[in-house]
Amino acid sequence: MTPDNTEEIVRRATAAFNAGQPGEARKLCEKGLSRQPGDPMLSHLLAAVLFSTGEVQAARAHVETSLAKRPGNAAAHLLAARIARGAKDYNGALSHLDRAIEIAPQREAFLEKARTLDHAGLKPQAREAWRAILQIIPQHQEAAARLGQIAYEDGDYDAAAHLLERAVSGDAPASVWFDLGLVRQDLRDHNGAATAYRKALEIKPDYAEAALNLGVVLQETGDMDNAMRAYAEAYRLRPSAFGTIAMALTSGSHGRLWLDEAALRRSLGG
Repeated sequence: MTPDNTEEIVRRATAAFNAGQPGEARKLCEKGLSRQPGDPMLSHLLAAVLFSTGEVQAARAHVETSLAKRPGNAAAHLLAARIARGAKDYNGALSHLDRAIEIAPQREAFLEKARTLDHAGLKPQAREAWRAILQIIPQHQEAAARLGQIAYEDGDYDAAAHLLERAVSGDAPASVWFDLGLVRQDLRDHNGAATAYRKALEIKPDYAEAALNLGVVLQETGDMDNAMRAYAEAYRLRPSAFGTIAMALTSGSHGRLWLDEAALRRSLGG
């Protein structure tokens, strides 16, 4: 197979993959590799296709084949790191990332290293990695959000609130707004928490945990009518939350009592 033919197959396979046709992309790669076994471009692309469909071990074998032919390919090391992380081989992933950074110190490699340290449970190292990213890119949402979560886990709620507020200054996902709600709730900023939970529900209307927590903070402010509406929504989204709702209603500083379970279920729309 000539280089031109290999590049044409890679082009066609990439187009198929980008069009949401991983099966076609895989067939093209495998056909090319049957003619030219171990080709680094085709092996790299096939590894990416297989990884996207959850075939981690097969993907790993192909990316290692690609790296054996082109050990200085930073993009292949980055893919190999993602695949190794998918296999929970964090040491292997970090090794590939260090090599990728050595070859071409690009932002994506540093991000993947921070994510991998997080997945590996290496909190001090992950914290420093995220801090380095945030120092270079102050508006980086993921770094601010993750540092906020780490601060919250460490019990530093003020720092967590500051970092998560930075994270939601842009187009943040519902999960980040929810985390901000948790922090504000623990700081007893119930109105601020309610705002965050409402935003999470606006982005993700089926977010049962956000509806439940919205009910709790509204109850704490004494706004029982809206608290009951939030609880009703949480119950609709997740009927198994009934026990938690009942406990919140009877244990909060502002609450209501029902004579029996059926009456409460009726009040929640059940």
